[in-house]
Amino acid sequence: MPTPPLPLSGVHHVALITADYSRAKRFYLDVLGAEVLNESYRVERDSYKLDLRLPGGIQLELFSFPAPPARPSYPEACGWRHLALATADLDACVKLLEARGARPEPIRVDALTGSRFTFLSDPDGTPIELYEQK
Repeated sequence: MPTPPLPLSGVHHVALITADYSRAKRFYLDVLGAEVLNESYRVERDSYKLDLRLPGGIQLELFSFPAPPARPSYPEACGWRHLALATADLDACVKLLEARGARPEPIRVDALTGSRFTFLSDPDGTPIELYEQK
């Protein structure tokens, strides 16, 4: 008898920890165009938590903690590799990001799907992929 599937409906949010809360907040608001849903400070943890909605409806939780460890490698560290954001117009995204001061890598083509994509990094070096959906 097959095991029933988990009753999941989608991704609720993605969470990131930043070493520089103000710098990361500015990046996600000004460069990626996120909207603030909620912001709180937890005294007992000396930690901010910023709930954001990225264009397209993706919810992102941005945390600050005192002295978080650095990411071991880019992007081949064990665990989550990167955040991939879908777009119907990669060229327009790259143009807007560059105008906002970001530096996306040169556009590449996925050898398996034929789709175009690029990467950029947030201020902590977190890899963010922009993937053009056909």
